[in-house]
Amino acid sequence: MPSQKALVRRPSPRLAEGLVTHIEREKVDVELAVEQWEAYTGALRDHGWETIEVEAADDCPDSVFVEDTVVMYRNVALIARPGAESRRAETAGVEEAVARLGCSVNWIWEPGTLEGGDVLKIGDTLYVGRGGRTNAAGVQQLRAAFEPLGARVVAVPVSKVLHLKSAVTALPDGTVLGRIPQLDAPSMFPRFLPVPEESGAHVVLLGAGRLLIAASAPKTADLLAGLGHEPVVVDIGEFEKLEGCVTCLSVRLRDLYA
Repeated sequence: MPSQKALVRRPSPRLAEGLVTHIEREKVDVELAVEQWEAYTGALRDHGWETIEVEAADDCPDSVFVEDTVVMYRNVALIARPGAESRRAETAGVEEAVARLGCSVNWIWEPGTLEGGDVLKIGDTLYVGRGGRTNAAGVQQLRAAFEPLGARVVAVPVSKVLHLKSAVTALPDGTVLGRIPQLDAPSMFPRFLPVPEESGAHVVLLGAGRLLIAASAPKTADLLAGLGHEPVVVDIGEFEKLEGCVTCLSVRLRDLYA
């Protein structure tokens, strides 16, 4: 059976202090957020994923958004260098976790910045958002790390949202989901399906046709169900107040040793 692991990280008690860039700040209920996180990780486990909890980083308000700290390609982990300086302390615990799993570990170095939420993988193509949190040097270092392994890296301009994956994710067949108003260059994606809600642009592929999707996107869930997919709905409303989505709360690792 394929090895499916997901790195997750418990919310910091300081979650409500997390960064907000493109939306108005709202009050975050940390206790409710923890309940939503537990339901989210439970949904992963219910659908065949082994969750691996990275050591908590209680002094890092945004640390629950673990996806931003590392980019995985095959068995290589590229440790990010967040564009937000306040988030750089988050990477050490993730580095330890992927090393324990036997991954080969590389790093983004100064002056490069790169956050994992800016990287959308579709097969061997890695779309990387070049914008607020990821700079040109970070894109160059991503290319240097992964193109020798067979990846194709495509840089995409991002200015209207926090990360590329704040605007798009992809279905199992490679069709990209998104909202045209949030994208700088939608024509860069060969197959594109507009969705009716902003949070509908975010899905996690669970396998066997199942898609993890936020409860705030019921119309998109209906659209995807009509296309033959099986939506698995989770409420992550407290994280959405901090520009979070279903992808940012985990790092999915498939077939590390294939």
